[in-house]
Amino acid sequence: MNSKNALKSSERFRELGLLIFIIVLSALFQLRNPSFLTLANIKDLLANTAILGILSIGMMMVLLTRGIDLSIGATMALSGMVCSLTGIAYPGMSPLVSILQGMAIGLVVGSIIGILVAYFNILPIIATLGLMNIIRGLTYLVSKGKWVSAYQMSEGFKNISKGTFLGINNLVALAIIIFIMFYYFINYTRTGRFIYAVGSNPDTADVVGIPRKRIICMVYIFMGVLAGLAGVLWVSKFASAQGDTAVGYELNVIAAVVLGGVSVSGGRGKVSGIILGTILFGILANALPLIHISPFWQQAIQGIVILAAVIANVLMKRSNDKSALKKRVI
Repeated sequence: MNSKNALKSSERFRELGLLIFIIVLSALFQLRNPSFLTLANIKDLLANTAILGILSIGMMMVLLTRGIDLSIGATMALSGMVCSLTGIAYPGMSPLVSILQGMAIGLVVGSIIGILVAYFNILPIIATLGLMNIIRGLTYLVSKGKWVSAYQMSEGFKNISKGTFLGINNLVALAIIIFIMFYYFINYTRTGRFIYAVGSNPDTADVVGIPRKRIICMVYIFMGVLAGLAGVLWVSKFASAQGDTAVGYELNVIAAVVLGGVSVSGGRGKVSGIILGTILFGILANALPLIHISPFWQQAIQGIVILAAVIANVLMKRSNDKSALKKRVI
C-alpha cells in the first residue's frame, strides 16, 4: 500500500514539474514574441494539437499493455483518402457519415493488429510495422496515386474541422469529449483497471483470470478507431488527402505520450499526464517557428526535450523500485 502511495505521489510531483515547465517555457516564448499568448494564437495552438491529443489517448492504452502502434499514420491516410473519395462520389453525404466511415476503417485495422498481437503472439512493433506498409500501399492503390484537393471536397466535409460547438472549435471539442470519456473509462471501470494490470505484470494477470488477450486486442481496436477518426479530421483540417498523409506522425504521438509520463514498459501513466505532454509538444511545435528557430533546430530541441522526459521516467521508476524494495526488506 505504501509503495502505491509513493508511486502516486511521484506521479503528482512529475505532473506538477511538467506544469511548471510549461508555464516557464510559455513565459519565455512570450518574452521573445508577444503574439504567442494572444487569444488567436492559443486557439490555433489548441486546434493544431487536438488531433495529437485524440491519438495520444489510444497510444497511452497501447503502451500501458507494453505494446506500440506504428501504423496509425498509415491508418489516418487510408481513412482520410477513402472518406474523401466517398465524398466526391456522393457530394450530399453527411459529415457524420464520413466520420463513422473513417472510424469503421480504423476499427478493421485495429482488429487485425489486435488479433495478430494478442492471439498470434506477434511482437507489436513487427505487426504494426508490417500493417503500416500494407495500409500505406493500399492508400496509394485506392487513390491511384492521385491527391484529393480542397476544391473537390464539400463544404460540409471541410467544416468538420472548421466548425464550432458551443463556441469551441470542433477539433478541440472532440478532443475534450474523448479525454473525459477515456478518463472515466481508464480510472473508474473494471476493464480500465485490467489494462493497467496487464501491463504491470502479464503473468500475474493470467493467473488471476484477467482476459489478457481480449484486453490487448481491445486497446488496439480503440487505437485503430481513434486513428480512423483522426484521419478524417486531418484531411478536413488541411483540405487535402494524399497517399503520404501523416507520414511519421506516430512518432509525434509516442513522443507526446512519453512526455506525459506514460511508461514504455507498461502499467504506468495517467490521462492528466498525457494532456500536459500533448500541450507541451503542441507549444514546442507552435512557438519555435514564432521565435524564428531554424526547422533543423526545431527537431533537435524537440528531440532533446523528449530524451530528457524518457530519462526522467527511467530515473523515477528506478527510485520507486528502490523505495519499494527497501520497504519490503524492512
